[in-house]
Amino acid sequence: MNDVDLTDRHASLEALAERAGRELEDAPALDILRWAAETFGPRFCVTSSMEDAVVAHLASRALPGVDVVFLDTGYHFPETIGTRDAVAAVMDVNVITLTPRRSVAEQDAEHGPRLHDRDPDLCCALRKVRPLEEGLVAYDAWATGLRRDESPTRARTPVVGWDARRRKVKVSPIARWTQADVDRYVEEHGVLTNPLLTEGYASIGCAPCTRQVEDGEDARAGRWSGRGKTECGLHG
Repeated sequence: MNDVDLTDRHASLEALAERAGRELEDAPALDILRWAAETFGPRFCVTSSMEDAVVAHLASRALPGVDVVFLDTGYHFPETIGTRDAVAAVMDVNVITLTPRRSVAEQDAEHGPRLHDRDPDLCCALRKVRPLEEGLVAYDAWATGLRRDESPTRARTPVVGWDARRRKVKVSPIARWTQADVDRYVEEHGVLTNPLLTEGYASIGCAPCTRQVEDGEDARAGRWSGRGKTECGLHG
């Protein structure tokens, strides 16, 4: 595909995303995912941090065998890797694990140890953002578990929008859900969740940059605590 055709295709996808965002704003999460499955087929995937498998479970109902992309940064809690393995074993999905170009040891050799403490933005760029950009090349659309109630930075998340950085349609089917909605779905469908959620972790990322949250804090408060950072760069 030449540059002109590619530009036209991206413009078409962007217009599609904007229209779908308006039309599906009040649609149930499963209907949003059915639209994505019907529109994109195998060029649609779900990304999951393995905090829970709610969106993966929903997507498997809309598109059995759907690709579920997981970023293994090399810094995950053992419980997160265990959740990934359990999802792969029991759900009708195809789990794809992406890894950074360099191992943790190789990154330490190049940038010095504990880069996540000294320059968390660079660490996230190397271990999350770049691998995801490379891993999404084969897809036209990707789904996330973003919710508007998680933090102020996510309050305007569209259910379907345009990811300008990657030039993909970005689907956030549970954007309008609350934590109570998530808990209800988990209970009704027996969905796998990360065991750390029962130990005071409300949002689970890499172990060195994640802490338990206190009463009254928003769900993202335990991520990069005290570092003036609220997002890894995947969604901003």
